[in-house]
Amino acid sequence: MARELSQRDYEILRKVAPEYGNDLCPSANVKFKSVLPPLCNHIAEDIDDFDRRLSNLSREDWEYLTELIADGDESVCCLSDEAKEVVLRHIANFSEDDAAKVSRIFDLEACGMI
Repeated sequence: MARELSQRDYEILRKVAPEYGNDLCPSANVKFKSVLPPLCNHIAEDIDDFDRRLSNLSREDWEYLTELIADGDESVCCLSDEAKEVVLRHIANFSEDDAAKVSRIFDLEACGMI
């Protein structure tokens, strides 16, 4: 779902991509509408870089992103299965319950249920 990024979103983007100061998606030249997909698909060099960048996020950052995912405001449909596993692992570092909730969302999304 398309949304306007908030100040909180931009704070998170600065943590995970400090070298990137623009709010436009590098390859599509459109405004970011989410945090995780552009980080994974356009900014990170590869899945290991994506993983490393996500390790900069705090518990509060993950609680915020988890809430956005649960509400359908953070798009995750264009993340690869491998990227989704990385996201789940980072969420689980802080909350197994939140990781289980997001995992169910990923499963429903993969089945076309949401």
